[in-house]
Amino acid sequence: MSHDHSHGTEDVSDSVLLWCIIVNLGLSAFEFVGGVIAGSVALMADAAHNTNDAAALLIAYIARKISKKGADAKYTFGYRRAELIGAMIQLTALILVGLYLVYEAVRRIVEPEPLLGGWIMAAAGVAVVVDVVTAWLLWAMSKGSLNVKAAFLHNLTDAGASVAVLIGGATIYWLDWSWVDPLISLGIAGYILYMSFGLLKKTSRILMEGTPPELSLDEIKKALEDLDGVENVHHIHVWELDEHHRALEAHVVIGENRSMEELESLKATVKTYLEEHFSISHSTLEMESSGENCESKNHSSCH
Repeated sequence: MSHDHSHGTEDVSDSVLLWCIIVNLGLSAFEFVGGVIAGSVALMADAAHNTNDAAALLIAYIARKISKKGADAKYTFGYRRAELIGAMIQLTALILVGLYLVYEAVRRIVEPEPLLGGWIMAAAGVAVVVDVVTAWLLWAMSKGSLNVKAAFLHNLTDAGASVAVLIGGATIYWLDWSWVDPLISLGIAGYILYMSFGLLKKTSRILMEGTPPELSLDEIKKALEDLDGVENVHHIHVWELDEHHRALEAHVVIGENRSMEELESLKATVKTYLEEHFSISHSTLEMESSGENCESKNHSSCH
């Protein structure tokens, strides 16, 4: 039941994100000009997608900066969840882009538009290279952060969109198969929506302080009650402060006539067990004697 507590992003310079933002903005301008020259709505749509990626990376950059601030009197748990808020904004924007790609693909099936295949291949080829390099730069950072993972997903799917435009340009140039491009676009849009909704669900669960899916409250309760000296555990709440920090609060019932030393020793044992077996590093325990068990007395303090 071990859980990786490594952040994964802290050893990577923020300048990587900053350069990715600059490169994506440059690519957006390049593709838009190429789209105007080629008369290609697909290239201009891809430019819009890249602009959205640059905005997503900017959100990721700002959120990372904020999340590194330590705890203070206003935010006693610190600013870790700033990255999760950044991820929510990015994923919402990515879902809107995915829906737009579906609309654009369907429209182009119904109303095909003439395109200059050679110009499209040239511009899309450059876009693929830039997108792949950007995604590669973000890959190491994406493993430790939902926020950066969302930004990485933006660039990975944008590379796929650029490949689709490249293939579409090739089929138009050599085979005059204009119907291939919107079909590929539908596939990419479906993938974007599938991945985005999955990450959105995970991010929302953390923000809503849901129990981590791999943990069972019944299992935690049974494990703690099996510890020597613990008679009952109730009022259990488990949540995630962010992707890497779990928290728990619970009432722990122990036998009567325990000394303060025994109580503190048992509390330390429970906390250590929670960290070693469930990766719960922050636990708040209210110790109760069996005679003052709030659950058996149905006290309001148990709720």
